[in-house]
Amino acid sequence: QVQLVESGGGLVQAGGSLRLSCAASELPFSTYAMGWFRRAPGKEREFVACASWSGDNTYYTDSVKGRFTISRDNAKNTVYLQMNSLKPEDTAVYYCAAAYMGNPRAEGEYDYWGQGTQVTVSS
Repeated sequence: QVQLVESGGGLVQAGGSLRLSCAASELPFSTYAMGWFRRAPGKEREFVACASWSGDNTYYTDSVKGRFTISRDNAKNTVYLQMNSLKPEDTAVYYCAAAYMGNPRAEGEYDYWGQGTQVTVSS
């Protein structure tokens, strides 16, 4: 059974940094694109970033460009989200997801999801 387990969330002050990790098991990891999404309180889940199977191609939502970096280590079956210059509006539950094809930005294109990790940014 495929499992995606996020970690690294927590409480941080505005301007601070966090690094999220997502470890995959029972998944041919290097053949899947990996993405990060988030759901803020009272809002729908939204795309944050994704990386192709090799990690060579990455995409970001405009609000995090220049502050967040997605990367992956296929040898460790892990994808990361380095978040710098955090803002209170980044507060959300962050989810990682795996997609077999392409480099998708739509939720419906992802096949597997983690349970999420809470990120809270205080002002």
